[in-house]
Amino acid sequence: MTGFWAVFKREFKGYFATPVAYVFLVIFLFFAGYLTFKQGFFEARQADMRMFFMNLPLLFVFMVPATAMRLWAEERKSGSIELLFTLPITVTQAILGKFFAAWLFIIVGLVMTFPMALTVAWLGEPDMGLIITGYIGSAFMAGGFLAVGCLFSAVSKNQVIAFILAVTACAVLVFAGMPTTMNYLAGFLPAGLLAAIEQMSFQVHFESIQRGVVKFSDLSYFIILMAGWLAATAFILNERKAS
Repeated sequence: MTGFWAVFKREFKGYFATPVAYVFLVIFLFFAGYLTFKQGFFEARQADMRMFFMNLPLLFVFMVPATAMRLWAEERKSGSIELLFTLPITVTQAILGKFFAAWLFIIVGLVMTFPMALTVAWLGEPDMGLIITGYIGSAFMAGGFLAVGCLFSAVSKNQVIAFILAVTACAVLVFAGMPTTMNYLAGFLPAGLLAAIEQMSFQVHFESIQRGVVKFSDLSYFIILMAGWLAATAFILNERKAS
């Protein structure tokens, strides 16, 4: 655990050592607010954060891979990954340290959207249970996106390529559960395969949590997804370390 905490603290402090983190947070908060209020927040005359959470999957498709692309690509490009692997820590500890530091950084960004919750509470009497479960679902969804981005960052030395690959994979996982996608696929896929594709989508499980009921099946989906993509990352980095 010593190795994990050393990497975690180094990575998390590193986010705030440069202006990049602050630029990321400003951009995230700007678009989170802009997309929410642009789509008729006040016209809806409902004191809830439905529109905010509705836009998060699309926003995360771009913002989370932007955070993840530097995790390993930067280490590989600079050659510091060889130094990292000579330290008395395992590859798994390094991966988890970087992952949880990046995940906490994204959660900090989510927490900074609290003025929206205060605005909703000021305008009416929202269901705070729905807001809390919405934030829980958002945090787990961000972790899923981050795990995907972590793998592609380990695959490529180029951060731009890692970003593009992660955005593509995350977009597929989101849009696979969209009604328009399901209607299109229903024309030539059997019902069983269609249901399997739908259950693989971030969108389906996130919307389920948004309804105010945190099901074990939805949380386990994100946990298993994170574990799977991080295990794949560990496999790739162990192969590179061995070679």
